[in-house]
Amino acid sequence: MKNPIQILAILFVVLLPVILTAQPLPYDPGIGGGTGTTPVGGSTPIGGGLIILLSLAIGYGTEIIYDVRKKVLD
Repeated sequence: MKNPIQILAILFVVLLPVILTAQPLPYDPGIGGGTGTTPVGGSTPIGGGLIILLSLAIGYGTEIIYDVRKKVLD
């Protein structure tokens, strides 16, 4: 069985960002939120980041396929 201190350290590292980035809901004006007209998450653009992520994944997959074919042919 793992050391309990190791388990607590892993949980701390995993859960700390979730706890620190907690924000009030944007639709609740009583606790510093917005006016209720914006959707949850606001109007954050995700298109640019998504395109970058997909292009990096395609590039990585292409590199892996190239390396595998190179090994098979050698």
